[in-house]
Amino acid sequence: MVKVAVVGASGYTGAELLRLLLNHPGVEVTCVTARQHAGSPVAAVFPSLLGRTRLICEPLEPAAVATRADLIFTALPHESAMAAIPEILQGGARVIDLSADYRLRDAAVYAAWYAPHSSPELLAEAAYGLPELYREQIRGARLVANPGCYPTSVALALAPLLKAGVIDPASLIIDSKSGTSGAGRAAKLDSLFCEVNEGFKAYGVGKHRHTPEIEQTLSALAGTTVVVSFTPHLLPVNRGILSTCYATLTTPTTTEDLLGLFDGFYRDEPFVRVHPPGSLPNVAYVRGSNFCDLGLVVDPRTNRVIIVAAIDNLVKGAAGQAVQNMNLLLGLDEQTGLGVIPLYP
Repeated sequence: MVKVAVVGASGYTGAELLRLLLNHPGVEVTCVTARQHAGSPVAAVFPSLLGRTRLICEPLEPAAVATRADLIFTALPHESAMAAIPEILQGGARVIDLSADYRLRDAAVYAAWYAPHSSPELLAEAAYGLPELYREQIRGARLVANPGCYPTSVALALAPLLKAGVIDPASLIIDSKSGTSGAGRAAKLDSLFCEVNEGFKAYGVGKHRHTPEIEQTLSALAGTTVVVSFTPHLLPVNRGILSTCYATLTTPTTTEDLLGLFDGFYRDEPFVRVHPPGSLPNVAYVRGSNFCDLGLVVDPRTNRVIIVAAIDNLVKGAAGQAVQNMNLLLGLDEQTGLGVIPLYP
């Protein structure tokens, strides 16, 4: 049984990690840290876990945590994660980081969108934790940068088309919507019930911090620098991301031909489901699961293709993908502990 720890477990992502890990047959959760809840039982912080764990939340001491677990999930805010991870790695534990701190390869780009980086020497080492695209790099890594939720949906939506060269990488427009859990568990005016319920709004227009991560992944797929127009929106639902991506075709084609391309590209991927012609993804169909659902339509009038991707932002967009990465690091079947059928309705 592999010992694992969750650092920074007081948020929605931490709760989702514990939900999945406590049901995983190959690991034992030995330590949970949550500064603001130190001394409190985990089940008091998350009553959904009542009867499933007797763990007590602890303050974070990176060196000490590294002696109590073989693999550590860091679910800390950006900057806080990079303050702790170098010391954890020095202690010999492997790390799957769910913050943004090690996703970007260029320290200058990170500084422009976040803050100066305190351990830039680790950026080149960190494996980008999107298994469908970087499985082999993940297997041997000691530090995995778990992707952001929006970038996960966008990369999986556009990867087959960019790799095949059937769309113009200079034409990409991405319109995404997220449930309110994506804003985190801390109290914020913009995510209060009365501010969100019966509303639908854009935010972070032209400046969302996931933009450089999206562009980094798409540029690697296209083999050229990609700049996108990315606009996120806030949906009045708890969970889910729906990303609609627009691209100009390089040659005329049909919906059926491109769906065939997607079927071939993702044939062996257990967590990617390609919808048949006439069907498109819905966040309601992936809720609580690690699936990414994809569908597309070719618009011959405009010579564009519209791709729709749906994920649960807390599972495939965060904790589920982290467990999928853990399975790769441990040499387990990727689906271990993740065989949850989506909740419906």
